[in-house]
Order: sequence, then C-alpha cells, then structure tokens
Amino acid sequence: MKNDKKTNQYRVNEQIRVREVRVVGDEGSTVMPTRQALEMARQKGVDLVEISPNAQPPVCRFIDYSKFLYQQKKRAKEMKAKQVRVEVKEIRFGPQTGENDYAFKLKHAKEFLLEGNKVRAYVFFRGRSILFKEQGEVLLLRFARDLEEFGKVEQLPALEGKKMAIIMAPKKAGVAKKSQQKMDRERREAEAKEAARQEAEETASEAPAGGGLFANARISEEALKKLTETTEPEETSEE
Repeated sequence: MKNDKKTNQYRVNEQIRVREVRVVGDEGSTVMPTRQALEMARQKGVDLVEISPNAQPPVCRFIDYSKFLYQQKKRAKEMKAKQVRVEVKEIRFGPQTGENDYAFKLKHAKEFLLEGNKVRAYVFFRGRSILFKEQGEVLLLRFARDLEEFGKVEQLPALEGKKMAIIMAPKKAGVAKKSQQKMDRERREAEAKEAARQEAEETASEAPAGGGLFANARISEEALKKLTETTEPEETSEE
C-alpha cells in the first residue's frame, strides 16, 4: 500500500485530464493542448509526467516514468544519508567529585564530542549539598575549559532544580585543522633537522685534519644556529 501511494503521487499520461499543460525541457517551456503533449510523448517513446499540478497550467515533462521514480527514490536516500543524527550524551558529577572520577568522565566526554554528539554535563545536588552550588559551577566551567579543543559551550552552567547543567556541542573541524597544522609543522621540523645534520656531516668531512674539539664545537654551533633559524618562524606563525 505504501509503494502504491508513492507511485501514484504523480499523474501520468491519460491520468492528466486538463485542457492544456506547460511542457518544460532543456530547450525551455511551451504551453500546448494536453492531447498534443500526449502525442509528442508517444512519438518520443517516453511518458508525459505532471510534476507541478498546482501551476496554471500544470507543468509536465517528457520523461521515462520508471526512471524518474528511481531517481527520486535515490535522491531521497542520499539526502537521508547526509542527515547527521546528533545525540545528547549525559555525564553526571557530584559537587565534590574526586580527580580520578573527573578524569574518567572527561575522557568519555572527549570521545562523545569526537563522535559528533553533544554532551550535557550536570552536577546533582542531594539534600544539603545544594549549599555547594558554587563548587558545582566551578567544576562545570573547568570541564568546559578542559574540552575547549573538542567542543564549544552551547549553554553556560544553569541551575535546574537540583541540577546545574552545561551543554557542549562538538567542534570537529577545529580539532582536525589543528591536528593537520601540527603534523605539517612536525614534518617541516624533521626535514630541517635532517638537512642541518647532513650539512654538519659534510662540513665536518671538509674540515682540516687535526681540528680537534674546537673545530667540532664550532661546526656543531653553526649547525644548531641554522636549525634554530629554520624552525623559529614556524613557531611564531603557529601562535
């Protein structure tokens, strides 16, 4: 029954019972009697499909109806696949959470954000522990600061009954960009070090015999200076 409804959402060929239609195609659009449009569709070996019934006159196309339905179904499937389902993961703290428990929950929060989920962290105040609500706020702000590389604050700490909650959304693009920059910087530094090492070896081999420790020290100093000059601009640009 579901497939029949999908199939019958467009009127095709003789199902189109208006006097005239507007036929659109690659060459533009033309208003013509429906009978003439049906005859042209038969000559082309395709169907006359009404794609906009509420227009005046209704808009039709010359297309293979089976192929048209397949393309519509494929397009809908692709759009559905592109839709990202974001879940909200909850993490609970106490007003006096220990360091080990905090680190454990922080690790899980990082994983949730990297997976593209939101994180709602809250401090639950039981009984008289509501007196420590300031500690809960400090804890949640620390939590947000420790996760700033992975997510952004969507809702600041707010007291909701016996809970004080903060919501963080994922920030995947920023993490990926920073990681790539770090990888590029490390690669350039490694290449600069290797080039400096090779130059130092070549200079040492060309140095006069009997140069001794002073000659080697001078060579090492020159190589170190060159390496520093090569890598320093990268550190400055990254900051």
